[in-house]
Amino acid sequence: MSLFLPKLTCKKDIDEVIKGVAEKVVVLRFGRDEDSVCLQLDEILSKTAHDLSNMASIYIVDVDKAPIYTRYFDISYIPSTVFFFNGQHMKVDYGSPDHTKFVGSFKTKQDFMDLIEVIYRGAMRGKMIVQSPIDPQNIPKYDLLYHGI
Repeated sequence: MSLFLPKLTCKKDIDEVIKGVAEKVVVLRFGRDEDSVCLQLDEILSKTAHDLSNMASIYIVDVDKAPIYTRYFDISYIPSTVFFFNGQHMKVDYGSPDHTKFVGSFKTKQDFMDLIEVIYRGAMRGKMIVQSPIDPQNIPKYDLLYHGI
């Protein structure tokens, strides 16, 4: 569990953050506090939060407390990290079929910091999708699960 990152515990809180944070990337980490991979990701997020404070606001969301967002973003694997800018969902081309979220933990702090910088710069230029700067070897591989199809 990350003691240094703010937690969003309901849909209303998440909505307020997405709509209320201006000119910064909103980072929402969906997962569970007791999951070891989530804890690994939380450590990276908390260590970089101060350095990225001019570009990003980072929040923790428990998938069990926000089921509407969990379903909406099809969060089948945790942790999953979703990005917004000025109320708009930012997509990233990781070289995988899913551009809506980053699944798993970042390998290094620098990978996360580089990604936030690319999202921020792209969003400031009006882009809604950006190319991931992360080495493809550092991006976790997974299969998409489509529920109800």
